[in-house]
Amino acid sequence: MPAGGNKQGQAAVVGSGSLPQPILLTPSPWVDYELLDSGDGQKLERFGPYRLVRPETQAIWSPSLPASAWSAAEAQFQRTRTEDGPGEWLQRSSLPEQWTLHYDNLKFWVRLTPFRHTGVFPEHSAHWAWLRAQLQQAQTQPSVLVLFGYTGLTTLCAAAAGARVCHVDASRPAVRWAQANQSASQLQDRPIRWIIDDVLKFVRREIRRGSRYDMLVMDPPVFGRGPKGEIWRLGESLPMLMAYCTQLLTAHPLGVLINAYATSFSSVSLYNVLATAMQSFGGTVVAGELVLVDTAAQRPLSTALYAHWQP
Repeated sequence: MPAGGNKQGQAAVVGSGSLPQPILLTPSPWVDYELLDSGDGQKLERFGPYRLVRPETQAIWSPSLPASAWSAAEAQFQRTRTEDGPGEWLQRSSLPEQWTLHYDNLKFWVRLTPFRHTGVFPEHSAHWAWLRAQLQQAQTQPSVLVLFGYTGLTTLCAAAAGARVCHVDASRPAVRWAQANQSASQLQDRPIRWIIDDVLKFVRREIRRGSRYDMLVMDPPVFGRGPKGEIWRLGESLPMLMAYCTQLLTAHPLGVLINAYATSFSSVSLYNVLATAMQSFGGTVVAGELVLVDTAAQRPLSTALYAHWQP
């Protein structure tokens, strides 16, 4: 797999009128993860010693590996209802309830969930070198706000880099999973606040408290519900959230990062939301796609959209 941070195109200065050129980011190679092949609406992946087949709507081409390679996978996810709804895992051989993966100095748990996810998005690691580089510019211990933090891998990356982190997610099981990952990574001594709350409500309270953060990272869903039934819709809620979040940034912030898994949007949409919100701060915005490359044919597979701002 190509090294992380591969780029095509250029960044655009906020407010300069430059047209954004999408930039593709691929993560550095993992020892414990590999995209083996993709095609026919699926992807064949290796998580540690186990091979999994999961749906992938972007993979509209034909697979490279023979059917025997795919059928040898230990487990395959099968949808039982809607495209994004719950399903079930067909296990061809017995798998443990959970197992650990490593990435650099991080160690975290993988599980098979009813929504095809495993608790880890390997493509996110394409951002981690950038995140560490931005945090290293701080003169004092930097503070990071992670919204929709899920199982906490980006939170742990920031904490391992020396930051104080506030991790927010509406899902209690996800936060417990993130805390288990903190213990697995032996980062229990790092200053992390674990918050179970609706993101918009939490951000509004932080504004009233006068809280400030040097960096903001978020991975918002297309649709979601808060712990008290609060509704989140990406197209409606993201611009409002970003407007609030700018009030939480310090006078000289280190960076802002948005990831999104939204096929109905484009990276230009994220670029415009972030550039509009950060216009008064100056700096530059980069937007594009996170890409995994399969080892069978070296074909890129787009997995998510992103946009990030830096001074």
